[in-house]
Amino acid sequence: MRVAVIGAGPAGLMAAEVLAAGGAQVDVFDAMPTAGRKFLMAGKGGLNITHAEPFEIFVTRYGAARAWVEPLLLAFPPRQLREWMHGLGIESFVGSSGRVFPIEMKAAPLLRAWLQRLRQSGVRLHMRQRWLGWNEDGALRFTHPEGESTHQADAVVLALGGGSWARLGSDGAWLPVLQQQGVAVAALQPSNCGFECAWSEFLKSRYAGQPLKPVVVSHRDVHGVETRVQGELMLTEYGLEGGAIYALSSALRQDIAAQGEAWLALDLLPNHAQTAVEAVLQQGRGNRSLAEHLRRKLNLHGIKAALLRECLPAEALNDPARLAAGIKALPVRLLATRPMDEAISTAGGVMFAALDERLMLKNKPGVFCAGEMLDWDAPTGGYLLSACFASGYVAGQGVLGWLPRAGSSFTPDFMAEEREPYTQKERQ
Repeated sequence: MRVAVIGAGPAGLMAAEVLAAGGAQVDVFDAMPTAGRKFLMAGKGGLNITHAEPFEIFVTRYGAARAWVEPLLLAFPPRQLREWMHGLGIESFVGSSGRVFPIEMKAAPLLRAWLQRLRQSGVRLHMRQRWLGWNEDGALRFTHPEGESTHQADAVVLALGGGSWARLGSDGAWLPVLQQQGVAVAALQPSNCGFECAWSEFLKSRYAGQPLKPVVVSHRDVHGVETRVQGELMLTEYGLEGGAIYALSSALRQDIAAQGEAWLALDLLPNHAQTAVEAVLQQGRGNRSLAEHLRRKLNLHGIKAALLRECLPAEALNDPARLAAGIKALPVRLLATRPMDEAISTAGGVMFAALDERLMLKNKPGVFCAGEMLDWDAPTGGYLLSACFASGYVAGQGVLGWLPRAGSSFTPDFMAEEREPYTQKERQ
């Protein structure tokens, strides 16, 4: 059994490991000089590999794609991802927010140990090999520094990433190749990204690059459902960045597509009740300026005070009730997402309707897809990597079940001790 895996990120490498453990001869191809470029970059500030929250909450983070992503996560759930990592000699811990990190925080030690185990299992890595599609005989075509070559395989796993961080290999160049093959593909869109606002020159020149914290960001969707996220924002020359807005990026992007704009509400004093804020503002401020009054009485100054003046009309600043409401729910208008290549991840890709339950393309038997190139979306917090690993695992299993001489219920040795299903308690 000869299997080609195209893409040396988490999804591709996981598929390669499953396949090698199942007895396949595995060749991994990647356009970059080394494996896992984006994975390493994601782990620079601390590799958040998964999340420790209950499974039934965990799967809700995938929104409309939950129905397709949940079976993948059941096959290779977050706790098994941690056990797999422990098997590589990388211990993990759960942070205060429930996010799971390796003890050393970095991705490099994990990737080194993983690549060593893959090579020992017979997996062969071919770098600087950009996939071009198939030739007339069905062989895979690659371009590389020496020219072009072809490769014959009994099955293929495509794990080519999304369309963000092109310099690290995820450039979305595969999308037209699959479209030409009749594969249903949704356009790639930025996710976990910054958003553009029409800031005044004063605000940009004075406060761009400054953090906005603590703050609670809220958004109300078309059905009236409000989502609140506590976190940190960064005011930039073009708008807003940061984890709090990344978590809402999918809904905000949809609003902009439908209406040409999206609105956020910022709670600038999340530890104060609106009635308490209004009571303070009702107090006379004598000859003090409003800015001085806000600073003394509410410790609200600097970037937060500047945002109040930026986003509220002048008459609201002199009305204690309206000002208190603005402090607790400051309306901020968003005009566009930042360019896709700046985004942490992308939405869109190969539609699940084009795949069977093994992640094989329905119109191209023997071709499987995994990772961020699938049409799903998730916030940061370990959800992106968890689904990438899980989809790679399922795609590898799918190949083994599809190829002759492989059993569909095959379980790799490195997962044998962790294959029992969730208990009812764990699923709640």
